[in-house]
Amino acid sequence: MEGESTVDMRKRRTLTIAGTSILGALVVVFDYSLKFAGLKVPFPWAPFLKFDITGIPIFLALALYGLPSSTATSAVAFFAIAARSGKFVDASQKMLAEFSSILGASIFLHGKDQYWKALSAVCSLATRIVIMSISNLVVLPAFYNMPVEAVISFLPLLAVFNAIQGSVTFFGGYMVYTLLKIRLPSISE
Repeated sequence: MEGESTVDMRKRRTLTIAGTSILGALVVVFDYSLKFAGLKVPFPWAPFLKFDITGIPIFLALALYGLPSSTATSAVAFFAIAARSGKFVDASQKMLAEFSSILGASIFLHGKDQYWKALSAVCSLATRIVIMSISNLVVLPAFYNMPVEAVISFLPLLAVFNAIQGSVTFFGGYMVYTLLKIRLPSISE
């Protein structure tokens, strides 16, 4: 930043690293506790898909510290899920889903009015739906031997699931971010 001293830059970098670490740890806590407590909510039309709140700390990393921080917390989600389950494909799909949500949100997130916030939400959901549709067209036939025609017919349900889960991530994360800004105004500096 222009006019920022070396000490201020170090403080900002330290705060970003510490905040990213805390939010990454929160991703692990959410994933493990929700899984082992049986609190992940199954999607009614495809119960193997589950709703959870692990995307909220990933969104907070984006809102508070930027895209590199949220990318790191998405990677933490991958490692946590892979270590817990041993399912590397599932873990990579979760990481990609959450990363695509924050990637879309990052474009307009810090706009000055509600129009930009709404645009950020739309981009977040659209990016997640498109990227996960393409990803599932590749992953399901390649790793789960699902016929391409079956995947194509399943895409509308996947889009609904990703829209709902993406909304949990975006709106849940944005709500927590807004509350943090009210309680700790210095957090948005």
